[in-house]
Parts: sequence; C-alpha cells; structure tokens
Amino acid sequence: MAELNAMLGWTFTQEIDVPASVNELLVPGEVAQIAYKTVRDTAVVTNKRIIISDKQGLTGKKVEVYTIPFKSIIMYSSENGGTFDFNTELELWTSIGKFKLNLAKKVDIRKLDKVIAEAIL
Repeated sequence: MAELNAMLGWTFTQEIDVPASVNELLVPGEVAQIAYKTVRDTAVVTNKRIIISDKQGLTGKKVEVYTIPFKSIIMYSSENGGTFDFNTELELWTSIGKFKLNLAKKVDIRKLDKVIAEAIL
C-alpha cells in the first residue's frame, strides 16, 4: 500500500480549461467535466474517471497517463483546508488500495467532491 501512495501522489494546483488533447482518450458517452493543473502535468475529471497525465524526463515529451475509473472507487473522503492548513485533501479507497490527492487552497474541493459524487453514487 505504501508503494501505491508514493506512486499516486499528485497535487492539483489550480483549475484550468479542459485541454483539447484529452478528447482522444475519451470513450463514447464520456464527458470531460473539469481539469486541474498539477506541478508539471494535468488532471481531467470526466463522468467516468480521473485521467492524470504525468510528463517524464527533462523535456517532458514522454507522457504516462494514469486512469482511475470511478467504478473502482469503494469510498472517498474530502477535507477542506483550515486556517493553518495549506492544502485540502481527497482520499480515494479503490480496489487496489488507498491514495491521496492534494489540492491547493485555491482549488474548490466541494466542486470536485460534487463531480465525483455524481459519478459514483
């Protein structure tokens, strides 16, 4: 489980427009709903999954794409930031383990929470 947490550690820094490049990854009936900038990458939340592009190497030309299907999420929790807490957190329990997404304080956790709830409930 610790290996999963280390491998799947991302911070969503701000909401951005959904990149057009994600369209080639979408399946019929899938709709991109919201996107976030990470340190070097982007994350797109659709009505079916979370897609995270992970640029690698110095040039960033090599890209690994992670998909977290909502059907694999068993439970999740969200925590908004407090006065001295800089990040909000979203923890996802999936069939392969639990991992955490960190969100910068300016990211609206409740908006993301609602998108995920609508997809899995």
